[in-house]
Amino acid sequence: RYIMKNNFEKENIFGLGNSNDAYAEYFIGKSYLNMLAKVDDAKLSLCNVTFEPGCRNNWHIHKAEIGGGQILICVYGNGWYQEEGKKASLLKPGDIVNIPANVKHWHGATKDSYFQHLAIEVAGENTSTEWLEPVSDEEYNTLEK
Repeated sequence: RYIMKNNFEKENIFGLGNSNDAYAEYFIGKSYLNMLAKVDDAKLSLCNVTFEPGCRNNWHIHKAEIGGGQILICVYGNGWYQEEGKKASLLKPGDIVNIPANVKHWHGATKDSYFQHLAIEVAGENTSTEWLEPVSDEEYNTLEK
């Protein structure tokens, strides 16, 4: 059962933002990005990412020599988070995921729900994101709530 788009639009408190076209090549499905705050001097950003049902990003690594990583705060719908070599975890509103630097992972919506998380980029030295292979349909379709 889909969490319907009209319910999502009523309950969406952080705003949909714009189509995530700049990163579309790293996603399967449609996503949106709403930059909420950015502090260049502190190398800190807070954005709201919205995934349509079935949308997920590619495997990726938030690289850093010191510090770095990412924190996800789930705010709407149901989603998945998976680190390489571990079982995927179901995410619901209120869940918080601390992603250490240099850990291969992916995240996205379940098949039947819009999903939103706030993404906090953790400040660090020599940070970058390395985008890797997509999460295959075969891999994704085996996930169960």
